[in-house]
Amino acid sequence: MTALTTARRRVGSSGIRRGEAAAGWLFTAPVLIILGVFLLVPVLMALWVSFSDWTGRGSPFSSNVSFVGLDNYAAVTTGGGLAERDFGTALRNNAWYVLLVVPLQTALSLFLAVLVNRAVLRGRGFFRTAFYFPSVTSSVAITVLWLFLFSTSGAVNEVLSWLGINGPNWFSDPSGIVHNAFAAVGITSAPAALTDGTFLGVSWWDWLGGPSVAMSAFILMAVFTTSGTFMLLFIAGLQNIGGDVQEAAMMDGANGWQRFWRVTLPQLRPVLFTVLTLGLIGTWQVFDQIYTGTQGGPGKTTLTPAYLSYSSAFLSQEWGQGAAIAFVLFVIIVVLTILQRWVLRERPVSRRRVRQYEVRAPKGGAR
Repeated sequence: MTALTTARRRVGSSGIRRGEAAAGWLFTAPVLIILGVFLLVPVLMALWVSFSDWTGRGSPFSSNVSFVGLDNYAAVTTGGGLAERDFGTALRNNAWYVLLVVPLQTALSLFLAVLVNRAVLRGRGFFRTAFYFPSVTSSVAITVLWLFLFSTSGAVNEVLSWLGINGPNWFSDPSGIVHNAFAAVGITSAPAALTDGTFLGVSWWDWLGGPSVAMSAFILMAVFTTSGTFMLLFIAGLQNIGGDVQEAAMMDGANGWQRFWRVTLPQLRPVLFTVLTLGLIGTWQVFDQIYTGTQGGPGKTTLTPAYLSYSSAFLSQEWGQGAAIAFVLFVIIVVLTILQRWVLRERPVSRRRVRQYEVRAPKGGAR
């Protein structure tokens, strides 16, 4: 009797599981179909275009389109011509953009989150809304506003003039800020090792030139517009930290900085990984600000891989090269995300630190 009852239960539970699985697939089918049609299929089509000589006319799968292998990828990475130099220039510009924007926006958003999360701050809702408002504003509108603020006679240069500083013509100045800093201390030429050596058609001296003055304005805009969004993520993480942990640290004699560095920040590791990942992806995909503002100028110092992919495909009709640039950018983002995950991984506690926290029994043994 017991065996029969057990068998019936197994049959019934398996039937329920099959029904739940069927219901799950039924409910997710519309989303899967939409993602497949509007995301997966276009990505696969673009991947094929990157390996073909499609001219943009007709179907990319027609008999007139030929498979060219890695020619499009070689043209932008090892071709030695204008395509390689443009890609190297765009990669250099975007690398400096990422290097400055991601740390600045992460630090600022964490600072704002800690600030507005304090119970003693009055009007916290107002400040949260004020800090978050630029993030929900159209990036095109923000870019147009930035063009006015950073124009030659704009508000930014007017404020700098009050301090006795002659502000630059921001969006028309192609000089690198690192090169400008070197020139300020009398270094105007580079050693031959930096000027003769090149990577992706760009000399090492230009790689080390820093972002241009025009790109610096875009960097400030990115930090201004994205910090509010990441601030909300950090606020959610801070509110999930129990107060008893902070009280225990205070009872152990930890000051404010020690509590933040040793207690709060380690518990924000998952949020920090999310913020850095989203920031990394967003900064490598910057396009609309460049399209609205400078179209890569002046002197291609604001050119980015995303805008170069667009201009190569839609303006120069080099559809294969445009798709190849997009997939090279995709690989860069994936590799950097994996590297970032490895850096922020949970590490085991070292033996030396474990010994510091071990409670040694008294010599006479427990009594």
